[in-house]
Amino acid sequence: MAAVTAAAVSLRSATTASTPSSTPHSHCSFPSATRTTAHRGLVIRAQAVSTDAAAAAPVKAKKESKKQDEGVVTNKYRPKEPYVGKCLLNTKITADDAPGETWHMVFGHEGEVPYKEGQSIGIVADGEDKNGKPHKLRLYSIASSALGDFGDSKTVSLCVKRLVYTNDQGEVVKGVCSNFLCDLKPGADVNITGPVGKEMLMPKDPNATIIMLATGTGIAPFRSFLWKMFFEKYEDYEFKGLAWLFLGVPTSSSLLYKEEFGKMKAKAPENFRVDYAISREETNALGEKMYIQTKMAEYKDELWELLKKDNTYVYMCGLKGMEKGIDEIMIPLAAKDGIDWLDYRKQLKKSEQWNVEVY
Repeated sequence: MAAVTAAAVSLRSATTASTPSSTPHSHCSFPSATRTTAHRGLVIRAQAVSTDAAAAAPVKAKKESKKQDEGVVTNKYRPKEPYVGKCLLNTKITADDAPGETWHMVFGHEGEVPYKEGQSIGIVADGEDKNGKPHKLRLYSIASSALGDFGDSKTVSLCVKRLVYTNDQGEVVKGVCSNFLCDLKPGADVNITGPVGKEMLMPKDPNATIIMLATGTGIAPFRSFLWKMFFEKYEDYEFKGLAWLFLGVPTSSSLLYKEEFGKMKAKAPENFRVDYAISREETNALGEKMYIQTKMAEYKDELWELLKKDNTYVYMCGLKGMEKGIDEIMIPLAAKDGIDWLDYRKQLKKSEQWNVEVY
């Protein structure tokens, strides 16, 4: 049974919960059919029977996933019947001078919302919309490991940026769900749906190279990965590969979970690399703003060599534009080896080694 080791934040620890078993499949049998045919006074009675050859016909085996998909639960709770959790913790994790607020929040679920690293949950904000109907759910990537920040498999954490902007009419607009979440006080109820998603599940291979590309709150699923890799101990999983995180933010005051990642680096310097791309404060040698793809370009040859290995997995979460920037880096590199990058990327996707969740 897994147990949490020293955590990077001061949170309670407890024992873990068991993983739910998968639902068995049902099987159907079909009776044989009897058919009678009359022809010129002659009656022919024929009966369809199964033969040994038919019974022994090969069944196409289901492709085994390379990801940690055993026991994955999806859509246990839906908007009309959500799970009502409790806000246990809600704290702002960006500096006061950061361009926008980002909050880390922990919800208690008493073990009733089982999830895996890389999944998401839905949140239905309290109140009604302008038409008098319940607000629509909003999906958020889970920012905690399956054990949760308290280590007892009874909590789920989110990383949420408060959405506030001025529209074309000069009116200040507040995102309904993000502001609802950022304003939650400990003890408040929160309507949870899901969990959902299998795209971002972690690889099974403990020796894999896992390249994680995040912008802003897209860091959420990778915090869940990294806690499992470096802050927790399991009988059946010990990460011995390479976890390489690229995190893009506008300012250094917007960096998320930097202290935690620093502790991970100190604990496992050979297994964890982290590179930050701070777009409003840094430039490359050409004077270009430092976005994720700009930072990756500094390691392009090393990254391409890693991408040619069959145990390298790429995960991308955040702003949609970064995928195009990465293509621009990889197309000429792959071409040097006579490889069409866009075709190669499709192959990576098919083999579950290229995983994208962008917005």
